[in-house]
Amino acid sequence: MLPGASPIAERADVDVRAIPDALLASGEPVVLRGLVADWPMVRAARDSAEAAVAYLRTFERRDAPPVVATVGPPEIGGRFFYNDDLSGFNFRQENVPLGVVLNTLLKYATEERPPAIYVASTTIDTWLPGFRAHNDIPFGPREPLASVWIGNRTRIAAHQDVPDNLACVVAGRRRVTLFPPDQLPNLYVGPLDHTPAGQPISLVDFAAPDLQKYPRFAEACRHARTALLEPGDAVLIPSMWWHHMEGLDAFNVLVNYWWRQSPAWMDTPMNALMLAIMTVRDLPPAQRAIWDDIFRHYVFAPGDATADHIPDDARRVLAPMDEARARSLRARLLQRLNR
Repeated sequence: MLPGASPIAERADVDVRAIPDALLASGEPVVLRGLVADWPMVRAARDSAEAAVAYLRTFERRDAPPVVATVGPPEIGGRFFYNDDLSGFNFRQENVPLGVVLNTLLKYATEERPPAIYVASTTIDTWLPGFRAHNDIPFGPREPLASVWIGNRTRIAAHQDVPDNLACVVAGRRRVTLFPPDQLPNLYVGPLDHTPAGQPISLVDFAAPDLQKYPRFAEACRHARTALLEPGDAVLIPSMWWHHMEGLDAFNVLVNYWWRQSPAWMDTPMNALMLAIMTVRDLPPAQRAIWDDIFRHYVFAPGDATADHIPDDARRVLAPMDEARARSLRARLLQRLNR
């Protein structure tokens, strides 16, 4: 546990069949103790890792494509990360059948220094059809993506995700550490376009923070929130909250649900950030200041002065965005980028 971290707020009164909409949309993290404790998967995992694997294999799709298994040597201590000079990574990825991963995790379960093994963000309906008929959460009008994460004692560096996330621990224990989005300057985030798993990560080793190398991390710790999650517990991680996930047992399974509070046709804002870095960041200071005002006028603080003087039918991208306008604008941008 990081020094200075405070507990994540908790509730133990939430019914998995009727999670309040206000809670899901609150923008604040919360641990929901025992939310999925009655799932058959959780009950099997409480018996043993072998029972949990046997239960998962009842849903295994025999003709499924292989999963992507991330594997690292014992020396990395479960921390999937970069190599020493950040030119590559300290792990490899293999395409293997899910059943092979499950058997391998059981094989190494009693070893003191096993290789680190992790299957991340694997779509449940593709690889474990039927699982959600017995282990699922109703979300009303929301249609979240449901994924399963399987591994041993691993550490996933602090990162952000655009969707909201309800992460349910169904086997093993996990420690989750969260930071508000505004802690970005204090987390020493690595490259944006060369990442271990698609999202930029904090370069700080949470197991042994080097405050001489990363002094501002001490301030981040004062804003950190953490919790130890048991099988059956869940944590709501709002959009863009930094989260570090650590599997504490030899066999861990997590089921998570991702959804966005925006239409499916909206692109990720990360694309806009990358384009802004390419086109705006290195302008002369005076020009960059002009574009700061332009972005504020059109994007971050639009008001009556933005487009009220233009007839409704002529506003085009200045009108409220919808799927058709987004598709047309995306085609135009691709044409310009590929010139």
